[in-house]
Amino acid sequence: MLVHPQFNPVALSIGPLQIHWYGLTYLAGFLLFLYLGGRRVRLPQFAAAGWTRRDVEDILFLGVLGVVLGGRLGYVLFYKPAEYFAHPAEIFMVWQGGMSFHGGLLGVMAAMTWFARSRGRPFLQVMDVVAPCVPTGLAAGRIGNFINGELWGRPADPSLPWAMVFPESGSLVPRHPSEIYEFLLEGVLLFVLLWWYGQKERARGQVAAAFLVGYGVLRFIAEYFREPDSFLGLLGLGLSMGQWLCLPMIAAGVALWLWCGRHPAGRAGA
Repeated sequence: MLVHPQFNPVALSIGPLQIHWYGLTYLAGFLLFLYLGGRRVRLPQFAAAGWTRRDVEDILFLGVLGVVLGGRLGYVLFYKPAEYFAHPAEIFMVWQGGMSFHGGLLGVMAAMTWFARSRGRPFLQVMDVVAPCVPTGLAAGRIGNFINGELWGRPADPSLPWAMVFPESGSLVPRHPSEIYEFLLEGVLLFVLLWWYGQKERARGQVAAAFLVGYGVLRFIAEYFREPDSFLGLLGLGLSMGQWLCLPMIAAGVALWLWCGRHPAGRAGA
């Protein structure tokens, strides 16, 4: 049975300046997005449509705003609406933690809508460029979760070779290292599948749809090993909030993929 090493969350201190590992994982995610996005816009279907690296840089800037604002508002609305509405000033206290992936996704979609309109590009074309570049950022974030010893898993059989005690949980119960599961599923596996799928021309919107389905399914699976939020527990049908939020995501992805195949507005880069 393993024990979480309880890393120092501060990677580097320079006088009063402290650089946290979590911040470095975010930085790694941004750099990977720039690199992968630069490669993606060089694909023939996007290069022919006039996509450039500058577009990728602008998308990253807007995407970061969408992630932060949407992620925070999503957490407020999906997880603790009563508490935050009773104390609205705490909504802005982001340093206390509390972000939602599904809220961040909606925030990014809003930011990409603005980008698409300002550049005169189809929204689904923009999302087709972005989608395969996202999972590596998710993977980096899960590494940050593991370093911080947060979002630990549900209790595991002590005989499981990689069962791990998270002292941060307040107990010595062996648990699934669910952050690593999510790193492998939502990060590595989803990236490999989407990058492969997105190399060829698809009907516009189908790569973005594949992301919705892929993330939704893989996150739904990972949630069976992740400890649900203590203030929510398991909800209807024994599912966590994360799983319930994944269901409409999967349904929307399937519907979008089928619709794009039947009503092609052009190939992905057209």
